[in-house]
Amino acid sequence: MSVKDEVLKELENNKGDYISGGQLADNLGVSRNSVWKAIKALEKSGYEINAIPNKGYCLAEKNDILSSYSIKQHLKNPHLDISVFSSVTSTNTILKEMAEQGAKEGTVIIAEEQTAGRGRTGKQFYSPKGTGIYISILLRPDIPAEESLFLTTSAAVATARAIEDVSDKRALIKWVNDIYLEDKKACGILTEGAFNVETGKLDYAIVGIGINVCIPDGGFPDNIKDIATAIFDKQTDSINKRSILIANLLDYFMEYYKDFKSKSYVKEYIERSMIIGKTITVIEGSKTSVAKAIDIDKNCRLKVQFEDGTTKWLSSGEVSTKIHK
Repeated sequence: MSVKDEVLKELENNKGDYISGGQLADNLGVSRNSVWKAIKALEKSGYEINAIPNKGYCLAEKNDILSSYSIKQHLKNPHLDISVFSSVTSTNTILKEMAEQGAKEGTVIIAEEQTAGRGRTGKQFYSPKGTGIYISILLRPDIPAEESLFLTTSAAVATARAIEDVSDKRALIKWVNDIYLEDKKACGILTEGAFNVETGKLDYAIVGIGINVCIPDGGFPDNIKDIATAIFDKQTDSINKRSILIANLLDYFMEYYKDFKSKSYVKEYIERSMIIGKTITVIEGSKTSVAKAIDIDKNCRLKVQFEDGTTKWLSSGEVSTKIHK
């Protein structure tokens, strides 16, 4: 770990309090000049650090740059290997490449921007810089490929709970993978994996979670402005909350994953459903049908009743609350 990273860790651990250059040097076993150079490098990277002679350095409370340290200080699970980037093409794409090269379970990639973010069914996922967080988690579960649905649904519950931890908004779930706040989408989840033909199980799975933290300046693009929302209206409302949101999300999700067989979260997943009892559009490939959402079972399948009275249990596909006649 570089001196710059070590100094950042010390400042994060003492955020809001002053720590002298001498103390930093002693703690890290480096020279005061090395500490000074690290402070300047951090400031150049965008960190706001207050400095007072004879008192030392202080990472400003309003500083809100994400780092592995800003997240880990709130994280209960010490086994996650977290890397944070300002901008990437796609966190899922990068982590898939790492998985193929043998990256371990619990590797987490987080970005503040994606230039080629992806959603389900090949859709683009709007991922602007500074107003969202984009997370991918690498797992190597010993489960049949068909059970990957439970990774998505447990991630949905974990995300909903984490959002409520940092806001006063009720988070609901649109089957199977979207989080809604006040009837608009604030988060999407994309689970991808590699299937082992010989064993019938997953070699690995990647759970990607994209969250709109703040409404972008000027609002959302025209194609999603009527259906998208964010946790907070302004960026200033999210200061010092993003790291807590991420840490809580990861803790909740990994707790469900550790006890995967019990599927303890399923009851809450059903209770958070925003579509039960509503008329929806069922999208299966190129076919769309109007139906009523009847129920969600313990396997997270959605029961729908079509206009002709027939019913069907869905374990895949997509639904929309927008009705197309």
